[in-house]
Amino acid sequence: MSTERGEGGGKEFDRVLEQLRARIANNTYPLHSRLPAQRELADELDVSRDTVQRVLRELKSEGWIESRQGSGSRVVKRPIHSGTQEQEQPRVRAALGPFIARAFAQPVVRLDVFTLTSESLDAHIRLQAERIRVGEIAPQGIELRMLLPSETLQLPYPRPKRLASEESEARPPEQEAQLLTQLQDRLRAITRRHTISLRTALRDLQTEGLVPSVEVELRRVPLAPAFKLYVRRDTEALFGPYEVVERPILLDDGSEIEAQDVLGLGSILTRHVNDSGDPNSPGSVFMESMQGWYDSCWQFLAEPD
Repeated sequence: MSTERGEGGGKEFDRVLEQLRARIANNTYPLHSRLPAQRELADELDVSRDTVQRVLRELKSEGWIESRQGSGSRVVKRPIHSGTQEQEQPRVRAALGPFIARAFAQPVVRLDVFTLTSESLDAHIRLQAERIRVGEIAPQGIELRMLLPSETLQLPYPRPKRLASEESEARPPEQEAQLLTQLQDRLRAITRRHTISLRTALRDLQTEGLVPSVEVELRRVPLAPAFKLYVRRDTEALFGPYEVVERPILLDDGSEIEAQDVLGLGSILTRHVNDSGDPNSPGSVFMESMQGWYDSCWQFLAEPD
């Protein structure tokens, strides 16, 4: 069995977490269905039962499943970014999957992205890379620009939940600072992991001779993302504010802490389309303003990663 310790929660933990997220997204585990028993998952995925338990706690904290002792785990929500038609609440205006698919259907893929961790983007980039490998699509060039928050910037989230005076005494300042550091280090580890993953996926396409030209450029900005933005230059954009929630977060040492955080996988995205025939249309105005904002940040605020 593989070693289960590594950056950001352990390599096997990350692998199993991503697999179960994918199964919920692609309807392998439909909404309201029960997940297999912990022992069955551990045997199938070749990990310890402890790793499965940690993954299930993380999925529960993210809001995808509900667990009850003696009843197992049940799917109560599906990722909005899956792009599927069936949703628990019909409030989703757009999904990231079809947007990325439309971008990769073009002769040259041109994407500008501003996000917190690139976790959602990584999953969809890898899906398109496999479509290229099996010959479904054949772009001749890929140009990806990414803006991410500076690693030295202390973000407003995640942070330990403030304890109400009636719950318990305030934490000592040293403990509060330590917990904040652990939470922010965890976030940075997640960002690094997914950034490396998508960079590798795209550059491998050029190395293997499948895409003649691949340009991936990442810059850091001293800004805490209040929203995520995906732009197909001069064509369409997806925009979605991050929702602030309170949830338990599993730390690398196996402990849990109640934290104030944002959930990118569950954020609502709205689609804005450039109407070339009407520069004053709402979509065209939004596209122009967002592209201008992005280009100015890229030029004046950003530093190469």
